[in-house]
Amino acid sequence: MQRENASDYDQRILDLYDDYAHGRIARRDFLQRAAGFTVGGLTAEAILSKLTPNYAFAEQVPASDPRIKTEQIAYESPQGGGTIRGLLAWPSQATDKLPSVVVVHENRGLNPYIADVARRLAAEGFLALAPDALSPLGGYPGNDEEGRNLQAKRDPEEMKQDFAAAARYLKAHPKSNGKVGVVGFCFGGGIANELAVRASDVIAAAVPFYGRQPAIADVPKIKVPLLIHYAELDQRVNEGWPAYETALKAANIKYTAHIYEKANHGFHNDTTPRYDDASAKLAWKRTIDFFRENLGT
Repeated sequence: MQRENASDYDQRILDLYDDYAHGRIARRDFLQRAAGFTVGGLTAEAILSKLTPNYAFAEQVPASDPRIKTEQIAYESPQGGGTIRGLLAWPSQATDKLPSVVVVHENRGLNPYIADVARRLAAEGFLALAPDALSPLGGYPGNDEEGRNLQAKRDPEEMKQDFAAAARYLKAHPKSNGKVGVVGFCFGGGIANELAVRASDVIAAAVPFYGRQPAIADVPKIKVPLLIHYAELDQRVNEGWPAYETALKAANIKYTAHIYEKANHGFHNDTTPRYDDASAKLAWKRTIDFFRENLGT
């Protein structure tokens, strides 16, 4: 089994899929519009199937990896969804207190890719918590389309509270050194930006991957360093970057931003053709180095 590449597709199909994956168009609309493109004689249904995440690719660090330990946990989010479940992962040989990271999923709940990201962080020496914002609705349902539908039913403010509560949970965890970072992808990138605004008393560093920017008026509330990853071809998200950067500079906030050449939204997600191996590996190395610098080792 081999993952296809973004270069195998017309960019207009990838942009169309981005609209579908983010709920801006329905599945029917995607199929109707994709039918106007030909990719190796594939039908629109076949194109959608190939662009949809294949989680067989999402195990860089399996749960059985001897370097790590994992546990399904629950924590309380009284201002959010109540009891939130999540995956906690940490290095198996750790004896000292650990730097900690909240891993925020995309717009579809705690799927296998995000769980693997938490395990990757554990393998790098971090205590990682990947919450499932779908917990109040039964949790990630096992497929992304249903997961997107469920997440759309949740109150956005309550979900922000759920992830802020996750940061507080990690900060107080007996395995934690008290320094907490947050990394998020897509929807989760937007949450990483939001936590930088509203939870600077809890988190010590934030890494949004192709996430929506916070309200410009809120930017001066940020008190933590940021490492910001964008994809060059992600016009929808990138349109908010110039104003965000201007506000960050005006507020004298420490940040580093990278725009990855010829990369698409979702380039770090190694389960779809939009994955960009070189960009993903570079962004991940920068993320680990950034967390070690700001959270400890």
